Amino acid sequence: MTHTKKTIFSWLCLSPLIIVILFPFAVMISTSIKPRAEILTFPPVWLPKTIRLQNFVDMWQAVGFGRALVNSMLVSSSATILCLLIAVPAAYATAWTRFRGKRLFRQFLLITQMLSPVVLVLGIFRLMATLGLVDQLWALVLAYAAFNLAFAIWMLQAYFGTIPKELEEAARLDGASTVQRLRMVLLPLAAPALGVTGIFVFLYCWNEFVLALTLLRSTPKFTLTLQIFSLVGGRYSIEWDHVMAATLLASAPVAIVFAGLQRHLVRGLALGGVK
Repeated sequence: MTHTKKTIFSWLCLSPLIIVILFPFAVMISTSIKPRAEILTFPPVWLPKTIRLQNFVDMWQAVGFGRALVNSMLVSSSATILCLLIAVPAAYATAWTRFRGKRLFRQFLLITQMLSPVVLVLGIFRLMATLGLVDQLWALVLAYAAFNLAFAIWMLQAYFGTIPKELEEAARLDGASTVQRLRMVLLPLAAPALGVTGIFVFLYCWNEFVLALTLLRSTPKFTLTLQIFSLVGGRYSIEWDHVMAATLLASAPVAIVFAGLQRHLVRGLALGGVK
């Protein structure tokens, strides 16, 4: 079988899966630009007869989308940065430092990945209430950074282990301190790992719903997931054009992050593959 035939055969095999994956996005885009009269018609109108971009303007003004977008961006970016700031030195110590209990610590990192935020949501709420952080965006920042810390340490220490230790030893002989070796030698080489880890942490924070629903109370503090949920939950009539327009705009920052960091994502997914 020639290369062309193999390519065609592969696409034919993957086409049902591609259709299943892309169909919800196609419905979302189509609904977001339809006039309201065409949304719930039967038989359904898949392609709008007239494109109504005014849906996005109406949604933005009606539901306070801009405020929720800023909240989500602030929480996700802050939690990602905080998580990486703590995870980098911890991963460095885990990968290249010998200490008692190192194996137990690595097993602990894996075990924590089995815990869902739903299991710990009551304890987290009581902790934040004690600290006076309920209905504060910083409560989400701390919670998100904590939940992603074990994952970030595990990803980064796996990559640090693939970097030749001779580079770090050469910098040490030149008189560089531990912080200097980490900042000037390891971090530039670990850019792919930092990129892919940052992407996954950011995605978790951007899409998280349960903790946000538990810790936030007032509408001005809502993140995008809560703001979009408020368009559906507890309403007698649902304005689907607003819901889909909000969902489409909420997906845009994630797509931009992936497009900007896809090179690091591809390299980072191969952590430890080549030493």
